[in-house]
Amino acid sequence: MSESVYAARVALLFSAKITERLEHRYCIKFCQKLGDSQVETIQKIQQVFSDDAMGITQIKEWYNRFKDGRMSVESDTRSGRPSTSRNDELIDQVRTLVVQDHRVTVRELVEEVGISTGSVHSILTGDLAMRRVSAKFVPKLLTMEQKQFHLEVSQDMLDYANSDPEFLNIVITGDESWVYGYNPETKAQASQWQHSTSLRPKKARQVRSNIKVMLTVFFDSHGVVHHQYAPQGQNINKEYYLEVLCRLRDAVWRKRPDLWARGTWQLHHNAPAHSSQLIQTFLAKHNIPVVRQAPYSPDVAPCDFWLFPHLKTQLKGT
Repeated sequence: MSESVYAARVALLFSAKITERLEHRYCIKFCQKLGDSQVETIQKIQQVFSDDAMGITQIKEWYNRFKDGRMSVESDTRSGRPSTSRNDELIDQVRTLVVQDHRVTVRELVEEVGISTGSVHSILTGDLAMRRVSAKFVPKLLTMEQKQFHLEVSQDMLDYANSDPEFLNIVITGDESWVYGYNPETKAQASQWQHSTSLRPKKARQVRSNIKVMLTVFFDSHGVVHHQYAPQGQNINKEYYLEVLCRLRDAVWRKRPDLWARGTWQLHHNAPAHSSQLIQTFLAKHNIPVVRQAPYSPDVAPCDFWLFPHLKTQLKGT
């Protein structure tokens, strides 16, 4: 199809659309002058034009205009579309506004710069290579001192791993996490293969169970060494954690006899109760070295980013 024929067809379709809108408006004006209510007017328009009928909101809008004394069925003249040009000056202007306020909206940029919404989007995504990003929730915003300590601990871990190839094999790491009696399936878990013509499956919204239990687990490079569930209503305090460590020592003696015989295993854990004087005294008494762990740093706690997510994925929907 040639460009001239295509343009002619587009022009005919556009003209037919305008004629159709005017026809609807004349009918609305006629019904309003006869004294029909909004509901009666909507019913008549939908009855006459069926699927091609004007939307209910537009019918109400034009009904009210005619009721307020409007005579013309023509659309109001517009002030003209904003400029869609994209030049270096406009790009620099948008860049300056975004640098001043990274939360500025596209609508605010349109009003400030005076160009179309599409042009603002093109400048942001194309010329400035930017995208709107939501803030990521983190457990805590660290101070500079905490970040520096985090860096030092991470560097120590790297140095230990590089200097001793067996370092990662002698570390036993552990932590606690809530396990719920029922955790609803995620969208990914509930997804299923279907044809494009099939109806989309539905799933009732569910909340996770109120029944929950605290799981404490320790593992090393060979697997789980010890795990236990806290009794209902048990607070994870230093007294309870001391009992856990006693059972962990027994588990190391039974399951890791080589580490127990050499006395080379090191403990890695992360929780407020772990740093209490009672726990520190117990560890010193039994000569159990502890791998340093920076506070508020789940990225270097293997249980948080490796073990617990996998466990809870398997338990969801159970």
